[in-house]
Amino acid sequence: MLVLDCGLPMRRFLAFMLLVAAGLYPNGCDRAKNQARVEDSPQTQQMITALRAAYAAFNRGDIDAALAPFDAQIECSEPPEFGGGTYHGRDGVKQYLTQSRSAWLEGSSEPEQLIAVGSECASLYFVHARFRPKGSDSWQHVRLADVYTVRDGKALQMLAFTDRQAALRWARDER
Repeated sequence: MLVLDCGLPMRRFLAFMLLVAAGLYPNGCDRAKNQARVEDSPQTQQMITALRAAYAAFNRGDIDAALAPFDAQIECSEPPEFGGGTYHGRDGVKQYLTQSRSAWLEGSSEPEQLIAVGSECASLYFVHARFRPKGSDSWQHVRLADVYTVRDGKALQMLAFTDRQAALRWARDER
């Protein structure tokens, strides 16, 4: 069981980072292509690079740069364990990320592993968030999964999961 005592803004950030699991979903994706491998296409590699850069930008507090891989109509949803909620558009996600990052005194959210589920249909990042909330001397460690749906080189949807196996099941079943 995941127990966090880090306040709602931090829970929202962690939910956002879960949502950042990559679901590379171009037009024409179908279930017949479901395979646990990463496509080596230039588009896939560009999105992987863009999402890794987004995590790095978030870690250094550059929220505008963290938004770069997201479509203008992005929809981000956090799990109930983090307070629940859905954020629409770049402005909504920017507000959410800013609020979430402001809860940290220091820390980082690092993608540990990329898992593609289906040929460019869905991907997810296993993420390790390590942070010290403001007003605390204690470090928190959380392992999450972020799932993305991507089309035309931009993330359209991000879903955060506190349970990595649930994220894998969702990515396989929904794609």
